[in-house]
Amino acid sequence: MPDPAPARIAVVTGASRGIGRAIALRLARDGRHVVLVSRGSEALAALEDEIKSAGGAASHLALDVADAAALAAGLEGIAGRHGRLDILVNNAGITRDGLILRMSDEDWEAVIRTNLTPAFVATRAAARAMMKGRFGRIVNIASTSGVVGNAGQANYAAAKAGLIGLSKTVARELGSKGVTCNVIAPGFIETDMTAALPDQVREQLTAGLPVRRLGRPEDIAAAVAYVTSDEAGFLTGQVICVDGGMTMA
Repeated sequence: MPDPAPARIAVVTGASRGIGRAIALRLARDGRHVVLVSRGSEALAALEDEIKSAGGAASHLALDVADAAALAAGLEGIAGRHGRLDILVNNAGITRDGLILRMSDEDWEAVIRTNLTPAFVATRAAARAMMKGRFGRIVNIASTSGVVGNAGQANYAAAKAGLIGLSKTVARELGSKGVTCNVIAPGFIETDMTAALPDQVREQLTAGLPVRRLGRPEDIAAAVAYVTSDEAGFLTGQVICVDGGMTMA
């Protein structure tokens, strides 16, 4: 029998908790070697151990994605060590919410610097290895805020809308090389942020959704699992809203 194909190498930024953690666990369960990237080395090491204990393959790289030089070097190092880089999930992000008349330059720049620029830096760093292997799956985790806007989130919505434009451009530039690029835009997901909402607000949010529940990180991970699969080679440049029907036209 022929030797089995080597595991796809998948990089997930912002992997230490929430949606990023769920994505990493799902990709590992699906047989990928997952490289966990985030600032918190202790949380990453614990997640790596969890994945390995379940029979998966993982390693981790602690860095701040807003440090462009460190991020680029990290991605290039991953490709060099493994001889390939197949999947890139740009998930890391922050919020600095506030109405636009009160939003400081610092809060605007911090969100753009963390939510948008690293996706460009990481994609540029990973693209050469992907093109060489004639296979690549790039996924940018945006938000429904980047699709329809959201009061109090001018910086966040602008960054997430920027991810959509970046993704469509990358899809056009790299498609002929076997590299796809898509956007997953989550709606209201059960995370630390939504857990802090008052019960009345959560009930109002849930009542406004056709599915009558908030999303789970695993819902986003399932969508990422498909668009990064070998079977998704004809899917590129798309924005997939995983939002319980919130933005349904």
